[in-house]
Amino acid sequence: MGEYTAGPFLEQIQIPSDLREKFKVDDLPQVSDEVRQYIVDVISEIGNSHFGASLGVVELTVALHYVFNTPEDQLVWDVGHQAYGHKILTGRRERFHTNRLKGGMSGFPKRSESEYDTFGVGHSSTSISAALGMAVASKYKGEKQRQHIAVIGDGAMTAGLAFEGMNHAGFEKDANLLVVLNDNCMSIDPNVGALKEYLTDITTSHTYNKIKDEVWNLLGKISKFGPDAQTIASKVTHALKGSLLKQSNLFESLNFRYFGPVDGHDVIGLAKVLEDLKDIPGPKILHCITRKGAGYKFSEEGNPTKWHAPGVFNKETGEIVKVVPKSPQPPKYQDVFGHTIVELAEKNTKIMGVTPAMPSGCSLNIMMEAMPDRAFDVGIAEQHAVTFSAGLATQGLVPFCNIYSSFMQRAYDQVLHDVALQNLNVVFCLDRGGLVGADGATHHGAYDMAYMRHIPNMVVSAPMDEAELRNLMFTAQQENMGPFSIRYPRGNGVMTEWKTPMKAIQVGTGRKLTNGEDVAILTVGHPGNFAQQALAEMKELGISAAHYDMRFVKPVDEVMLHEVFSKFSKVITVEDGCLMGGFGSAVIEFMVDQKYSAEVVRLGISDRYVHHGTQEELWADCGFDVHGIVAATKKLISYEETFSNLSQSVS
Repeated sequence: MGEYTAGPFLEQIQIPSDLREKFKVDDLPQVSDEVRQYIVDVISEIGNSHFGASLGVVELTVALHYVFNTPEDQLVWDVGHQAYGHKILTGRRERFHTNRLKGGMSGFPKRSESEYDTFGVGHSSTSISAALGMAVASKYKGEKQRQHIAVIGDGAMTAGLAFEGMNHAGFEKDANLLVVLNDNCMSIDPNVGALKEYLTDITTSHTYNKIKDEVWNLLGKISKFGPDAQTIASKVTHALKGSLLKQSNLFESLNFRYFGPVDGHDVIGLAKVLEDLKDIPGPKILHCITRKGAGYKFSEEGNPTKWHAPGVFNKETGEIVKVVPKSPQPPKYQDVFGHTIVELAEKNTKIMGVTPAMPSGCSLNIMMEAMPDRAFDVGIAEQHAVTFSAGLATQGLVPFCNIYSSFMQRAYDQVLHDVALQNLNVVFCLDRGGLVGADGATHHGAYDMAYMRHIPNMVVSAPMDEAELRNLMFTAQQENMGPFSIRYPRGNGVMTEWKTPMKAIQVGTGRKLTNGEDVAILTVGHPGNFAQQALAEMKELGISAAHYDMRFVKPVDEVMLHEVFSKFSKVITVEDGCLMGGFGSAVIEFMVDQKYSAEVVRLGISDRYVHHGTQEELWADCGFDVHGIVAATKKLISYEETFSNLSQSVS
């Protein structure tokens, strides 16, 4: 990994005040070029990062920091995939090569990392509400000159939270709030829905934009209108929007003053527009048209989804570096889901697929291509995805609602009241369950087993391997099954020959994989594979451990637990999830309720936020990887003392 050299302008910028003090507006195109090149130089070598989103907002980032007095003026990025240029300009250029590495810079804005990161993000559509809260606080404290800017993508704008924030902001007419809509028609996959069509109408209505400009120019020259010129212009432009776009302006109906669309890659033009907007009070929105991956030939010409997070690539040729394994590798769990749901749907015409804006991320795109009338991308709208699935289920269909575990949290109420209370057969496939790696605390799926297991009627399951995932999916679509949760991790499974015949599993039953005498190890989900490896090491140490793959957190296999606590006084539970309220807690609750007594050690994610690193690093940190299981077992059975006593008796 080489040294990274900043361009001559960028080299002079440590913090945004340097940008404002040392450069003229005409210098901003070169600053933008150097920021873009620096992102390309670093990300092409380190990989492990998002890419296209940050390239698409380079000019916007430079213009915002040039015009506004950050960090006194509060700049809030939505999601944060696009904030790499922001980080480079705010004192973190020399650390940028540590992006998303353990102990390095976070891949998202993070308040503890920099005063320029005004709000910690990672999940979609929070920026408007957060910036509005800041604006209202500033108004309350008498900080009238302070500006508050929310930068939100058109994909994030589809979420209900964004509309809730705008609805409130329109009521707070004195709040100093600017929403910058970064419109590139992409989130990770192409955007869908009516809002996308509406923005396209605005963007492509050349007639409207041409006439609007001419009207403003004309009214600026006609002095007889006097101080009412702006009012008259406003009425005229409203009429134009209604007639030429055949609809009223959505944003202005929410009491936002709408400006745009403007070219999001014209940094000089952006700077001038932003300077003008500083003096206009109240909530306003600037609509910027950008291109994801802009300024880098290969990302502009290639597949935008592929260049969202391409990994390591050759910056000169655009070739993405793929490590070709020497032997066949197990598939990703998400791909097992994607192929299996098609296989099931071919036999069961009731099966439908639903995902909130992650068809390629969860592999539902396989079903969308094979059965386009039975698979739905509903946009970044997890709450809607769940209740939409509930609606399908009321009509006798079986929706497989695939949502990342961390994003499922956003629809908890809908799971509780719209699905479980009505005992509807919605199958929740929770991808990225457990520790996900470099995305860090905002994306770890740590909590789903805990928050799902206390919901009445809900089945909570986790497969240990690909065959078990297929079996659980087959089981979940059986008649009268009710709400059913299946969680599985990010990344690869363990089986190269994974297309096994599917069979139903009796709900609430586990399986004993290994007999043993000294200790019982109870696992749920993928960490069962860590336990199998740990057992091999323990056998060489003379430790006899039994291994139970419980499969279900709820209903837990009580017959199996009776066997465990009748035979073993030492028990270890292993889960890739939070310990509080999770699988281990379910085991302890059973033990107490049934009046058993045993030493139980729970391995999993303790009561803390886990930050970014590789999955392997984080599993080790949390103590439930192979080494952690071996160490916990040795400690529980007092291995060193036992080994010493054995040695003395032999001698």
